[in-house]
Amino acid sequence: MGGGQTAASSGHESNIDVAALTRRRLLAGAGRLSLGLIVPGGLLIAWVIAALLGRLPEQILPPPWVVLDTISQSIQDGTLLSNTVTSLRRVAEGFGAGALAGLVFGTAIGLSKIARDLVDPLFLALSQVPTLGWLPIVVLFVGIDEGLKIIVIGWSAFIPVVLNTCQGVRDVPQTYMELGRVLLFSRWSKLTTIVMPSAVPSIFTGLREGIANSWQTLVAVELIASFEGLGYLMAYGRQLFQLELVLSAMIAVGLVGLLIHGLLALVETRLQRWRPEISR
Repeated sequence: MGGGQTAASSGHESNIDVAALTRRRLLAGAGRLSLGLIVPGGLLIAWVIAALLGRLPEQILPPPWVVLDTISQSIQDGTLLSNTVTSLRRVAEGFGAGALAGLVFGTAIGLSKIARDLVDPLFLALSQVPTLGWLPIVVLFVGIDEGLKIIVIGWSAFIPVVLNTCQGVRDVPQTYMELGRVLLFSRWSKLTTIVMPSAVPSIFTGLREGIANSWQTLVAVELIASFEGLGYLMAYGRQLFQLELVLSAMIAVGLVGLLIHGLLALVETRLQRWRPEISR
């Protein structure tokens, strides 16, 4: 009887702990969100006041309500949604290919000193060339169609993923590797059980940099050679002197990028639940 009461009370305390932990996390998240809204909220208020007082000519910066109306109309006629979907598809294809190749290559040179010595000088030299600097060469091989955009976006994601993955793999504590040898882990077991979990923070740093680079490169490429997408929408609005259309596309790029960043952060947290400082 006493044992049953102890088990029941223990389960009740566990439920209370989980509820308290969830409540603390929600409150912490709400606090961070509130702090994060202070600066953009202040800028928006300043924008509204400047527009109401006539301090900003509409040709330079349209009032926020004009931009909001343009966003509403673009959503209703499907212009903003279709161009956003096009840009998302390009980023997904380019970033996916670049990030996957970067993970494999970065892990390989991180694990092998010989491979690192062979490719490090050339790779570091190539990575110093701005992504858009490769455009003339890529155009010669693939033209200005979709292949150009995917390749350039993929390269912009490939570089930071390789650098951060390699560094994360190299930073795995040697004591972990020694433990793997003592436990007679195979190479694959060491890679999946020791190396990759330890390198997760560095890998996701590279992925976040890669997705940011991908969006920036996407907009630049669409400004130069495209007839659809958010970058094209910016160029089209600039040509017509419709700055509200330019700002609408910029807002869409920022919101989508922020959403992707949040999803990456969520996945990273899930993958690091084994770490004490993450689980608390």
